[in-house]
Amino acid sequence: MDAFDPPAPDAAASQPRRACTILVVDDHELVRLGVRALLQAQPSPAAAGLQVLEAESLAQALALYARHVGTGQTIDLVLLDLALPDTQGLSGLATFRERFPQARIVALSGTGMSAFSQNAIAQSALALGARAFLPKSANLREVVSFIRACGLLGSGVVDGQADKPAPAAKPAPAPASRGWQQLKPHQAQVLRLVLEGKTNREIAQITSLAEGTVKNYVSTILLLFGMRSRAQLISSLR
Repeated sequence: MDAFDPPAPDAAASQPRRACTILVVDDHELVRLGVRALLQAQPSPAAAGLQVLEAESLAQALALYARHVGTGQTIDLVLLDLALPDTQGLSGLATFRERFPQARIVALSGTGMSAFSQNAIAQSALALGARAFLPKSANLREVVSFIRACGLLGSGVVDGQADKPAPAAKPAPAPASRGWQQLKPHQAQVLRLVLEGKTNREIAQITSLAEGTVKNYVSTILLLFGMRSRAQLISSLR
């Protein structure tokens, strides 16, 4: 190319911008309203056309996401509370990722957990594919700051991709996240049911596995996560 030729226009820059869509999944109405208000109050062109969808349960969120995707629309980010009426612990995140592996999810945790439990859940959420883990004890403005850092409240998005997203830093794998990574599909299913409080017999009925097989899976899961008992596993990962 001649030195005086003007540079070719950036293909992305020439494409039309669209407002981003964020799905807030939380059973507390004040949290949903607070996130919506803070997002839409951001002083940026993207915030003016920002669409904030709300769901108060996992089932409602999955249905809403499916309808959006089914009509060719895009949900750029899902803020998913891990403590919903129809989920236990990480089961909601795992289910969402199984149903919609393309979803960009930020996991939100509740308060009242020990530092060990919160770290274990954070590691496991990241291992399950969450883009980030944010404690709900954080100020809502911190949640909005993270969304802005991802580029979703910057100059907009092009073709579903945020402008220069800032990836969330992932901590070094801890025993909990290594446990999730080593689980086989049936073991992951059994673990989610254990976290929901199901007994081995109930799990066997739900999964159509032999009760002895379920018992063996639970023993393997305890070894993978370095836990001594079912109770310790549940209290650490919920």
